Amino acid sequence: MALPDALSAVWDDVVGRQPAPEQGMVVLAAAAALLLVLVPSAWELGRHLITIAHEGAHGVAALLSGRRLSGIRVHSDTSGLTVSRGRPTGPGMIVTTLAGYLGPAAIGLGAAYLLRERHALAVLWLAVLLLALLLLQIRNFYGLYAVGVAGVAVFAVSWWGSAGVQTAVAYVGTWFLLLGSPRPVLELQSHRRRGRARTSDADVLARLTGLPGLLWVGLFLVVTLGALALGAGWLLGAAA
Repeated sequence: MALPDALSAVWDDVVGRQPAPEQGMVVLAAAAALLLVLVPSAWELGRHLITIAHEGAHGVAALLSGRRLSGIRVHSDTSGLTVSRGRPTGPGMIVTTLAGYLGPAAIGLGAAYLLRERHALAVLWLAVLLLALLLLQIRNFYGLYAVGVAGVAVFAVSWWGSAGVQTAVAYVGTWFLLLGSPRPVLELQSHRRRGRARTSDADVLARLTGLPGLLWVGLFLVVTLGALALGAGWLLGAAA
C-alpha cells in the first residue's frame, strides 16, 4: 500500500467509530488503572504521566493567556517545571498556575468523552500529537526521554496494535488520568502541612490572589473528583 493510501486509511480509522467495548473490559481497565494508582512501585512509574500532563497543561494555559512559553522540564523524581515569560501577576499568571493540577483531569475527561462516542483510536492519535508537540518544548534530557518513550509507546499501539489492544490501552490510559488526578492533590496538601511545598501551585495562587492556599487545594480536589465522577459515568455508559 502506498504511503498516501496508508495515511488515508489511518485517517478513516481515526475519525471513524470503533465497536463499543464489552462491560467487562471497561471494568478491567478501571481495575488495572486503579492498581497503577494505588501500588507504590507502579505509581512511582505512572506518576510521570501525570507530571507530563500537568506541565503540558501549564504550557497550554500560558500560551492561551498570552504569555511566552520558554520551556518545560520533567525530572526523574516526577517533579516538573514550566517556565513562561510575561507579567509576574495578573490573570495570565493565575490561569497558567491554576491549569497544572487540573490538566490531567481535563485531559482524562476529554478522552472519556471521545470513548463515550466510540473514538478510541482518536484518543491514541491525539495523545501522540500532544506528546509530539510537548517534546518540542522540553528543555532537559530526562524530560526528552520520558516524553519520547511515552510517545513512541502510544504510537506503536496506534500503528501496530489490534483494534482490541488499541481500545484497551485507550481505556486504561483514560481511567489512569481520571483516577490518578486526585492523588497528587492529596500529596500536595500533605507536603504543605509539613512545610515542604512553599512554592507549590496552591501557594503561588495564594500569593497572586490573596486567597488561602488551602482553598486552592480544595478547588483542585473538587474539580479532579468531579471529573472522575463524570468521566467514569461516560466510560461505563459506553460499554455494550
